[in-house]
Amino acid sequence: MKILLKNVRLSFPSLFQTEKYNGTDTEKYAATFLIAKDDSQVKSIQKAITKMAEEKFGTPLPKSVKYCLKDGDEVEYAGYPGHWSIKASTKRRPLVIDNLKTPIVEDDNKIYGGCYVNASISLWVMDNNYGKRVLASLEGVQFVKDGEAFASSGGNAMDDFDTIEVEEDDSNPFG
Repeated sequence: MKILLKNVRLSFPSLFQTEKYNGTDTEKYAATFLIAKDDSQVKSIQKAITKMAEEKFGTPLPKSVKYCLKDGDEVEYAGYPGHWSIKASTKRRPLVIDNLKTPIVEDDNKIYGGCYVNASISLWVMDNNYGKRVLASLEGVQFVKDGEAFASSGGNAMDDFDTIEVEEDDSNPFG
């Protein structure tokens, strides 16, 4: 089931290179999206996840089912309180575009943890030896607007420096 998340905050983006977890490459591109708890999108996402879980696992739902939508108040990351978080991943590089639908590359430094994006995700159900879950696949991300960068995002190092005027030195020791 495809869902378009609108004007959500981006966290832990690994959109141009596969993510690293505990020093190991997961071989997946991934991102987490933060949705304010009072956002009207939340109810439709919750309904979609519940419907998919009930269709697969029946009612009442087993307590062992895990979901991609998590309560941000239960983690200690900047920006998460007062939000729901949904993590999506994919093995193939997702589409990443700007507000004019122009492709964005990593060197553009346009996408970062804390900016606002639209995201296309697809919900799917897993039931195997890894457990019972409703997960999200990442299809694409569209930059919407800048936001306050999360501390872990690093930002653009170029912004840390001022321009320095260099005085010419005519004294050449080898001259």
